[in-house]
Amino acid sequence: MKHAPFADRSPGSIALVGAGPGARDLLTLRAVARLAAADVVFYDRLVDPEVLSLAPQAEHVFVGKEVGAHSWPQDRINAVIVAAALQGRRVVRLKSGDPSIFGRACEELDAARSVGIAVEIVPGITAASAAAAALGRPLTERGATDRLVIATATCKPGDPDPELAALLTPGTTLALYMAMHRLPLLVAQMLAAGHDPALAVEVVGSASTSREAVLRCTLANLVARVAEAVLGNPAILLIRHPKAAAVATRRAIALVV
Repeated sequence: MKHAPFADRSPGSIALVGAGPGARDLLTLRAVARLAAADVVFYDRLVDPEVLSLAPQAEHVFVGKEVGAHSWPQDRINAVIVAAALQGRRVVRLKSGDPSIFGRACEELDAARSVGIAVEIVPGITAASAAAAALGRPLTERGATDRLVIATATCKPGDPDPELAALLTPGTTLALYMAMHRLPLLVAQMLAAGHDPALAVEVVGSASTSREAVLRCTLANLVARVAEAVLGNPAILLIRHPKAAAVATRRAIALVV
């Protein structure tokens, strides 16, 4: 199947494009093509201005949201992107990371499809992958962590707090998005569930950008260390719970060395 930019689509079209973690050169070739062909780009708060420069001919419209300060309600975003497409315009909805991961893509896909607008998803590199690159360490390690769980610590108003501690089983790397404002609750949940206070935690802020910052600590001192650090936004949290056999092997190697 060919993926020519906005090929023969009427009355207009929408592409939900992943802008990746921040660095412009981490966009996919398809994302660059969609931006180059766009008539209008609706972009998020976390999209780097350098990425917008890839669509110099397009109108740029900011529709950013922030935890606790949603200046653009989702219904309004749905309405404006659909209205632009119904005018026959080639619309790019530019989202940080990957549109399919905590990107509110479902609402925008449904809005477009409900009026017969052609819509596609253009994947992007997600923050967890960029964090692994910044750390120089894979998200999964054979024999130690063979399971990757991606979750968010943010929930809709009125919903119960997410039970994140249950996700961190032996052999798991837990990648937490939008968690920095809930660290005390997260740590309390983890410790109450019996998790080892010495579990390794890594925090990466503004991964892949010039503001990138890395913090390595433990579950026990996570809150204090983050309070002392200067971390960019957004930041992603990685908590690793290796299998017991892997921990024992590493300890044995350390003793021999």
